Order: sequence, then structure tokens, then C-alpha cells
Amino acid sequence: MWWLVLAGFWLLAMWAAFAFVFPVVFAVTVAVAVLGALGAYFTTAARVLLPDRGVRAPPEGAEPAYRHYLVSQVWQDWWSVLSGAVPLVDGRVRRLVRALTRLLMSDERRYVLFPLWLAVLAGLVAALLPLTAVALLVTAAYLVTVVAGLLAWLAFVGVLRGLEQSVMLLRRILQACPYPGCYARIDRPVYTCPSCGARHRALRPDRNGAFRHVCRCGARLPTTILLGRHRLRALCPHCGRTLPGKIGKVRVEPVPLVGGPDAGKTTFLAVAVDALRETAGARFVDQGDEQTFLRLRHQLAAGTMTKTGTQLPKAVMLDVSARILYLFDPSGEHYTGAGRVEAMGYLAHGEAMVLLIDPFALPAVQDSLVPADRDVLEAGGVVPSREDPADTVHRVRNELSTRADGGRQRRIAVVVTKGDLLDRTTTGQGAAADPRAWLTTMGMGNLVRDLSNRGSEVRYTTSGLPPKPDEIAGLLRWLTGLNGDRRADRTAGEPWRPHARPEGRPPLSYTVVRRLLFTAGVLLSVGTVTGSILWYVSR
Repeated sequence: MWWLVLAGFWLLAMWAAFAFVFPVVFAVTVAVAVLGALGAYFTTAARVLLPDRGVRAPPEGAEPAYRHYLVSQVWQDWWSVLSGAVPLVDGRVRRLVRALTRLLMSDERRYVLFPLWLAVLAGLVAALLPLTAVALLVTAAYLVTVVAGLLAWLAFVGVLRGLEQSVMLLRRILQACPYPGCYARIDRPVYTCPSCGARHRALRPDRNGAFRHVCRCGARLPTTILLGRHRLRALCPHCGRTLPGKIGKVRVEPVPLVGGPDAGKTTFLAVAVDALRETAGARFVDQGDEQTFLRLRHQLAAGTMTKTGTQLPKAVMLDVSARILYLFDPSGEHYTGAGRVEAMGYLAHGEAMVLLIDPFALPAVQDSLVPADRDVLEAGGVVPSREDPADTVHRVRNELSTRADGGRQRRIAVVVTKGDLLDRTTTGQGAAADPRAWLTTMGMGNLVRDLSNRGSEVRYTTSGLPPKPDEIAGLLRWLTGLNGDRRADRTAGEPWRPHARPEGRPPLSYTVVRRLLFTAGVLLSVGTVTGSILWYVSR
């Protein structure tokens, strides 16, 4: 009968264990499991989110800018936290269960300690419920934060892009390359980082950032002209050469000087640049242009202008008021053949043109020259050209007709050159007073009528030596749509000086958002656990 007594004591002990010990151990296990799992999660999250490091720089060959944190890195961090925390919690639980099983259930003690072992297992299983609730809340907060951030980022991207596009359309901003062999129209230049020299081909509001892109070196670069992008060094995306400052902020105005051989284009260029510098405060964009102009000025003063070379011209770039003027002075021989005219790609971009007409190249003028007139020309070193200006203009008009707008120019300045010599000839009488009428009488009536019928604004004038700076500058201001302000526009400001982070550190936005997410997770978890305890106690 002794075994019946033992059985009775064992049943009494089991009842007491399940009645008094089991609930306590169960509750303690649940609490410890929840707190332990949260501790493991936030230890992993702190290791991933809190350090100011741990982000790979953009790979070589790709756009050298970090992606916006909420586009890609946020998901990588989330996966890093989960892939670190879940195995850590799972490993701890497995080790605990194995250790308790060996300790409590390996020999005869299992008949007594079974309720304790079962309470721990049940507590571990029951802990899944509050842990699931906390996980769902943290995940929801994470997703809400990310989605709200993405929506705000998309809104800023759309607004900034729309503003920049609207400003460029309203100001009729044209961007073009001034260099021979390229002359390309540009949608968006390539910008170089002032800190490391990396080339950014997509510096605009996009997935790399709305207001700023962060270069792989850590420098923060503005994404729009409105935010100062024009203060960065810009390169042509086609040929890689340096573009003028302020490109994209003000309109580039290509002004081709059209005329046959010895029409006086280089002389007019020197006079025009001098006039714009004196009366409109124009300044050179390129130091090389300034040196070239000084040589032209000396040649003009000495009366020994050097003939323009046969290579395609680089534009003389002038920063004047709200424009960057590209003045193109090609050799007259480039206008003597259709293939050569086609090579001057800058003709496809501009809305303004200067037609320089050598009066002594007009057949009607050559036929009407009297011996005294020829003596004047010989004394002035003028040899009448064989290239009829009408043929030159015809080739240019044919090339322009291939443009989408049919080659329509908004404004055309027709300049009769060598006006000082023309005034001294019998044939040239009246040219200075009414160049349009004089050209009509000299066989250029078809050209005059054609220019009038195309809907362009046309002005006629004469040019000679000594020059009339106010008159020439006024003509160019009208031609390019400039106002009468004598001051050059200085809105480009100082070169962009980026605020770079120390090497190896991610963008500041990464660190800020990571720590906000970590803090939000901690607060939500503490709130959920505290609420669960209060709810349990209130029962």
C-alpha cells in the first residue's frame, strides 16, 4: 500500500505545482521572454542604426551619388535588423529549452519538476502573442514613417522639377555647347563635385535626393538652378568641355556672324565686343577670349586685321545682363559651300543672326564703281570679293530650313560693312541714311523682301571705322532681347562650397532618419509592453 501513499503525495504535489508555481513561473517566463526578445531586437537595431557608418559608397561607374535613404537603404537596414535579431532570439530560445530539458527532465526529477519545465515552455510559447503585437506595431510605425517620407520626398521632387521647368520655359532658357566639333544643344550639363571632381550626369531632383545629392565623397550638391546648381562647374555631356558659368540660369544666345569672305566679320566682332564692354558692362567668360580680343583690338587700331582661320570657330562668350552671348566668327569660306554651312551646328539653335554684307561684293556695286571709287578701295586695301552675299545668305537659309521651326529667326540684324569707305564712293551715297533702300537698289531686293515675309524683326544699319559703340551695342541689345541695364548680371555668385562629411561616413540624412526610426521603435515597444502590463493588472 505504500505506493498508493506515494502516488497520493505526488498528485498533491502536482496539484500544488500547477496551482501555485505554474502561474508564477509562466508569468515570469512570458515577461522575461518578451523583454529578452525586445532586448535582442534593439541590441541588433542599435548596432545597425545608431553608428554613423556602415553604408557602402556608390560603386565606380555608376552615378557618384548616394540614393535617398528611403528609396533603398531603409529596406537594407530593416533586413539587417531582422536577419540579425531573429536568429539571435531563436538561438537563445533553443539553448534555453535544451538546457532546461537536460536539467529538469533528464532523470527521475522529471516526475517532480515537470510542471516547472512545462510552465517555462508554455511561457515561451505564450510570449509570442505580445511579441507579435509589438512586432506588428513597430513594423507598422516603420512602414508609416517610410511611406510618409517617400510621399513627402515625391512631392518635393515633383514641385522642384516643375518649378525649374517652368522657370526655364518662361525665361526661354537655351543651353548649348560653344565648342567646334560639338555645338550640341544640351538638356542638362554634367556637373563636377568641387570636393573630389566626380562627374554627376543626373544632378536633378530624383531618387538620389530632392534638394541635395550627396556625392560619394560626402559633399552635398544642389539639385536645381533655383538652389544654386549653376554655381558648380558644368561640362558638356557630349564633348566633356567646360561650359560657361550660370548656364541654365540665364539664356545662352548664339549670335552667328554670317557673311562671305572678307565681309568684315572679325572687324565687326572686335567692334561689337568693345561696344558691349563699354556700354553694357559685358565681361568675358573665358580668359582665352579676353586674350584674343586684346589682340584683335591692337590689330584694329593698327589697321592690320588678321584673316580668320579656316577651322570651325569656338564662340566668343560674353556674360552680359541676363544673357550669355555666344558670338561665332567663322571664316567666310565656310559659307561658300552647302557642306561647310551644315558643319556649323550652332546655326540650329539661335533665334538671332547678324547678316554682314560686304557692299563691294555686290555685283551691282562692282559694276557701278567709277575709277575714283576704285582708287578709294585700292587705298583702303579692299579687294572686291567674288562671293555674292545673296548666295551666302541663300545657303544659310537652306540650312536653317531643316530646323523644326523652319529656320525662323526672331530678330535679324543686317549690317552693311565697310561703311567708312562706302560713304566715300559715288555708288555708296545714301547707304548710311537708309541701308534697306540702298540694298534694294543694289540688287538685294529679293533678300529684303524675303526677310520681311518670314515674320522676323529686321533692322538695317551700316558699320565702319571709327566705330559707333552706342549704336552697335544698342543693335546687339535689341538683337538678343537684352534690356538697357549697363550692368552685367552677377547672380552666379561664388563657386559652390559644399559641406562634406568626414570620409567613410554616410550622408547626414541617413544618420538622422535611422536614429528617428530607432527611437520610434523603442518608444512604441515600451508603450506596448507598459500597456499590456496595465491591462493584465487591471483584470
